[in-house]
Amino acid sequence: MRSIWTGSIGFGLVSIPVKLYSAVQETRLDLDMLDSRDHAHIKFQRVNENTKKEVPYDKIVKGYKYDDDYVIIEEADFEAAAPEKTKEIVIENFVEIAAVNPMFYETSYYTAPATKRNKAYALLLAALKKSGKAGLARFVLRSTESLCIVHPVDQALVVTRIRFAQQIREQEDLELDEKIEVSKKELDMGLALIEQYTEPMDLTKYKDEYHDELIKIIEQKAKGKRPTIKKLKPVKAKGDDLYDQLMSSLSAKKGA
Repeated sequence: MRSIWTGSIGFGLVSIPVKLYSAVQETRLDLDMLDSRDHAHIKFQRVNENTKKEVPYDKIVKGYKYDDDYVIIEEADFEAAAPEKTKEIVIENFVEIAAVNPMFYETSYYTAPATKRNKAYALLLAALKKSGKAGLARFVLRSTESLCIVHPVDQALVVTRIRFAQQIREQEDLELDEKIEVSKKELDMGLALIEQYTEPMDLTKYKDEYHDELIKIIEQKAKGKRPTIKKLKPVKAKGDDLYDQLMSSLSAKKGA
């Protein structure tokens, strides 16, 4: 596994040299864009809008439009903006992991100590496991500042990027009806249904089934066969009353 960032985790006055590794791998199919007439690849070119000629990648720079001109931003400028954040994940405070709303989660990265037998790494891992807390920090990766939490997963410290509060949209435009009343009988039945479906978390049981089915279709078409299309069979509860639907759901679960 190749590291994507090298720096350190700041924990009080303790600095832990670490390397960052992507903890996520995509399962999406890599589909190419083709011309429908002859299946030739569609290529995208980086073209100078003035000369209409293709621009070599090593001649491309990043610019920010300022007034009517562009200011060119170089790699050194990104680091100069906050040199400490490009090299260190400084834990500012600690929070309960359960207090972080899942809406804020983005991408996770494994960390590994950059030096062997790093006791400070082992200490922070053990302390976070024991306390059930996570370190809240800010750092810069690929010229973008992110909030993150540093938390334990098995034997590794994991850095999970989280969104800033300003990135979460308000609910005002959703036209939610707050006046709907739920009876105690319906609520009790809903709680009973939740309890009946509750089981220990085990995400290894779940796989990207859509990806697997799509691969099967591709394999069938590659062999000149027509793919088998499954017909949807919607399951409907008996009756239109919410309580009756809850009762039907409980009965269906018991009979499963």
